[in-house]
Amino acid sequence: MPRATRVSRLTGLLVSVLLLTATAVACGSSDSDSDSDKGSGSSSAGGSGSPADAGAFPVTIAHKFGSTTIKSEPQRIVTVGLTDQDAVLALGKVPVATTEWLGGYKGAIGPWAEDKLGSAAAPTVLKDTGTGPQVEKIAALKPDLILAVYSGLTKSQYESLSKFAPVVAQPKQYNDYGVPWQQQTEEIGQALGKAAEAKTLVSGVEAKFTAAEKAHPEFAGASAVMATPYEGTFVYGSQDPRSRLLSDLGFSLPKDLDKVIGDQFGANISKERFDLLDQDVDVWIVPDTTASVTKLHDDKVYADLNVVKQGREVFIKETSDYGNAVSLSTVLSIPYVLDRLVPQLAAAVDGKTSTKVAQPAS
Repeated sequence: MPRATRVSRLTGLLVSVLLLTATAVACGSSDSDSDSDKGSGSSSAGGSGSPADAGAFPVTIAHKFGSTTIKSEPQRIVTVGLTDQDAVLALGKVPVATTEWLGGYKGAIGPWAEDKLGSAAAPTVLKDTGTGPQVEKIAALKPDLILAVYSGLTKSQYESLSKFAPVVAQPKQYNDYGVPWQQQTEEIGQALGKAAEAKTLVSGVEAKFTAAEKAHPEFAGASAVMATPYEGTFVYGSQDPRSRLLSDLGFSLPKDLDKVIGDQFGANISKERFDLLDQDVDVWIVPDTTASVTKLHDDKVYADLNVVKQGREVFIKETSDYGNAVSLSTVLSIPYVLDRLVPQLAAAVDGKTSTKVAQPAS
């Protein structure tokens, strides 16, 4: 597949998978309880780290398609969820395979997570172009655990993968690709037998949000929205991890946002709904922080909004490490993001039109 812009590619992929999901759900119930205990029996390690908690197994994890029981500590982990690898790495394991989403990173591991590899080889990178996981290639890797927590896995895909390894699918209480990073980390911690360590990791990152909120009380009650110029104007809903970065910092999202978005992670809006963009701050993920900004401001409807007139916009280059870290929004990438995003947000909402919202130095 030719390389498109990062947001165009990821949004197109997620939309395609969501459409497949809708079709699968219409054809059959997702309420059955699946006890997927089948592992490869391989003892080859996919990385090293602290051992699992005593008494951690067997463990049963509920998800969209029922529940999955993992009988013993997994060693050969394949991540089908597009960001699940970061939680695995944070917990001291290296997957034998990951699923490519952003592109450009060896093993699909960003710079915020590279040190977690240690001396281990980078994972094999699998593809998902919108038609689902590469089942045959995954089977050939002989996994003893398949993680699809941040995913849009369909029931048929889940059943196919469950034939040769236990699969932890996306939680049913959230939209596909809508699991909060906290729950993602803790569910993966349970699956790896490291529930206590996962909670500690989550608490550490939540403390960074708390510190940022304390340092910037002006964030509380201020409104914000996350958007991208994909096929017009695409805004992210409240269940999308990118939007949660803003709400976790104390910002409020537009009150009609989810009414417009529906049960998806985001959607395109018409110019008649540009009121959703007229917030205290707009955070844009853009192909280019110069040309893309000019193009946005050339739209007279958008340019006439107060958020533009008062210089309350934040622009993030989608293909930069920073932009990729924002889109992943994982237990490992979020600290990297906060170091860059918080100063930009503070400049945008300081009430001074003369304050420039600078790009991070790196």
